[in-house]
Amino acid sequence: MPNIKSSKKDVLSSKIAYERNKANKSELKTNIKKFNAAVESGDHAAAEAAYKTAVKCVDQAAGKGLLHKNNAARKKSSMTLKLNKLA
Repeated sequence: MPNIKSSKKDVLSSKIAYERNKANKSELKTNIKKFNAAVESGDHAAAEAAYKTAVKCVDQAAGKGLLHKNNAARKKSSMTLKLNKLA
């Protein structure tokens, strides 16, 4: 544990950011898994609803810096291809 006051605060704030990022990444992965499950089941309506939430979550993650913009674009592109192949 650091002795300097600003270093103590830095440790606490980085822990808070770590927990927040961990929760956001977990939510992102869950939404992508729900979309993939809907595609596997073959239900187009459920897949489309899951697609909208997953794309929104990917965009938010890219905006927050959790994902690189190219990584987010690749994820959205692959989800779009899966959805279009289902139709």
